[in-house]
Amino acid sequence: MIKLENIYKSFGNRILFENLNVHFEANKTTAILGPNASGKTTLIKIILGLVRQNKGRVFVNGKDTLKDPSYRRFIGYMPQIPEFPENLTIKEIVNMVKNLRNENLKNFDELVEILNLSNELNKKFVNLSGGTKQKVGALLAFCFDLPILILDEPFIGLDIISAYNLRSLIMKEKEKGKTIIYISHIISDLEEIADNVIFLNYGNILFNGSLIELKRKTGKDKLAEAMLCLLNS
Repeated sequence: MIKLENIYKSFGNRILFENLNVHFEANKTTAILGPNASGKTTLIKIILGLVRQNKGRVFVNGKDTLKDPSYRRFIGYMPQIPEFPENLTIKEIVNMVKNLRNENLKNFDELVEILNLSNELNKKFVNLSGGTKQKVGALLAFCFDLPILILDEPFIGLDIISAYNLRSLIMKEKEKGKTIIYISHIISDLEEIADNVIFLNYGNILFNGSLIELKRKTGKDKLAEAMLCLLNS
């Protein structure tokens, strides 16, 4: 469903990706792991078209992302730090995105209840707490019922109950057979949610496969120990 071919990306004199090739399986949940500054967020931003690669091609549902921007209609995106016009309320932000996408909302009231946003809809974005802003990002990622979800550190800043509800929501979307790509440093979430793992370090893929394959390769039953083994190998 999503393929990156021979991706080269540099920032000034710093080369991040050089001939990077990645295939994200359709209908699977893939966790992108790695230390800070390993290229995780840049990788998903290249898929989204928010960062332009210097060389290489990206395909989503067979569409070349540089030639056909309509591929974005298939993707729901939850950024690590949501940014929206601060003077707009949540309700106005949702309507703005709805009009931009020219799509109808799906299960909106249910999502508002799950994310505990009922009493926040008429508040301006600038007045929201960090955790509530994170939930707005989740609401906009899920409210169009799209086949691909890309989630960047979805649980950051959430209280225990909100994190539990969002985790349950992700599992529900996983059960529908959606293609989910996400970044998280919370190990328990990875073991529960992910089918596959891509482990990055300084722009290089150290592992790309299933959780079972990762544990078999490293000889470690615990995911944290398996990741340390990859870094030290």
